[in-house]
Amino acid sequence: MLLPPDDTAHPLAERFRDFIRHRPFPCVGAKSALSRGGMTVIVAQGIGTPTDDARIYAALLAFVWRYRQAPEMFRSFVVLFAGPSPSSEEAFEAALWSRVQSLSDHDGHLGQAHDSRVGEDPEDPHFSVSLGGEGFFIVGLHPAASRPARRFAAPALVFNLHDQFQRLRMEGRYEGLRDSIVARDVAFAGSPNPMLAEHGERSAARQFSGRAVPDEWTCPFRRRSEPAAWDGGEVMAALRKGAFVTDGREG
Repeated sequence: MLLPPDDTAHPLAERFRDFIRHRPFPCVGAKSALSRGGMTVIVAQGIGTPTDDARIYAALLAFVWRYRQAPEMFRSFVVLFAGPSPSSEEAFEAALWSRVQSLSDHDGHLGQAHDSRVGEDPEDPHFSVSLGGEGFFIVGLHPAASRPARRFAAPALVFNLHDQFQRLRMEGRYEGLRDSIVARDVAFAGSPNPMLAEHGERSAARQFSGRAVPDEWTCPFRRRSEPAAWDGGEVMAALRKGAFVTDGREG
């Protein structure tokens, strides 16, 4: 069985790995994913264009399939965008949610069930984006980010599985890992992240872009099971490329 290839050897992927390896970088979870070979990287064109959405979605389904076959800890799916970078945090935020909406629309049209362990409404304190039946917490990075831990040379979206956070909680490891990341982030940035909140306290959607959003901020994303217009040809072609398999059946 073959699966869609990733872009691990791309120069931008190596630059991202160097960013994670940088000693002050606070996320020890990302460092663990990198050191264990658990980081899947896709390089796409501009974050403001849907050109590569079908390929990204197909690769993300492959990532989910692999995780379910061998649910090892510290696995991340990373999309790096080699095209133009948004010039502000607001512009990046708009582009992030545009890409997330498109991926979710692909998901809905293929009949993928929403992960019942997470909220579907972005205002729900238990919200996560569900793709391929798995909830994801998304971390956005870009050159104009105000937080240094989010300030990478190119726009990037890191998809982290909700299931892994739950497993860490069940094993009693989550709090220690989280406290370590928070302490390292404060040391790196000189101040705590004002958007930080526990899952279940406030919607995680407020944290995705990295911008300090105001209290009245409303998430532009909505889960749609049947979007008005959609051409599934690109997605199906991307799924077939590499004979991608899901649920034991060839795609």
